[in-house]
Amino acid sequence: MVIDAHTHIFPDEVMHDRSRFLQADPWFGELYASEKAAVIGATELLRAMDAAGVDGAVVCGWPWRDAGLCRWHNDALAEAAAAAGGRLAWLAIVSPTDSVAAAREAERAFGMGAAGVGELNADAQGFALDDSRALAPLAEVCLAHDRPALFHASEPVGHAYPGKGTAVPAKLVRMLAAHPGWRVTLAHWGGGLPFHELMPEIAEVAAHVAYDSAASTYLFRPQVFRAVLDIVGPERVLWGSDHPVLGMGRFLRRTLADGNLRPEEVAPVLGGNAERWYGFAPPVGGTDKGR
Repeated sequence: MVIDAHTHIFPDEVMHDRSRFLQADPWFGELYASEKAAVIGATELLRAMDAAGVDGAVVCGWPWRDAGLCRWHNDALAEAAAAAGGRLAWLAIVSPTDSVAAAREAERAFGMGAAGVGELNADAQGFALDDSRALAPLAEVCLAHDRPALFHASEPVGHAYPGKGTAVPAKLVRMLAAHPGWRVTLAHWGGGLPFHELMPEIAEVAAHVAYDSAASTYLFRPQVFRAVLDIVGPERVLWGSDHPVLGMGRFLRRTLADGNLRPEEVAPVLGGNAERWYGFAPPVGGTDKGR
């Protein structure tokens, strides 16, 4: 079982009239002004999964700042997942700039089958990670429904790139400390947060965190898998590509060839952890291609 725990799809309207959304959302405009930046829907994602030999995928939308766009995108994600024969789980996007509305939309989405919320992005959506009031209502709803939240994370050092943002480990730690027990997925290896888990107090704060590998090859050498696994253990690492930012097939092959996973780690990292974390069980044998 292989599950890509971090992918993105868009409604047809975004694919067919990108310029409208470039103007509607500044963060989308920054990352998708170039036609080379791929915008795909569920059909294209499922084709990529078949080609790569990926059984299931966790799909995110886009961190819209506007609550109406979030709601519209959530409806499209729910529809796409329902039509995918159990191969797609979806995360609801909410905008914590209005904390009460965000919690209300999460509640609605969970009723529609959302496996969690995310990918939340403080820079894109205009909220402060370390403002406990902004996230408290959403955290309460997630805890009540036992659903995780996926947050964009960024490195405090290294090269600049579009969409990097300022969701650095120091802010993430303050957020986690303010909401103990909230299951949180931190994208992009948590911006390096797992390396700080060598500090006992940080490991305690991050006890309910899982790290995904989205966009790895843009950020780290393949040795990041071995380094993080040795620190946090194989139960808290989710293999995710950030497809279509990274092609999932190529990234899967590179992970298996260069990630230095031990035999007993392959199953949990490549799918078992996502299945448990998101309560997601795609059909066995949904694809046999690409293997």
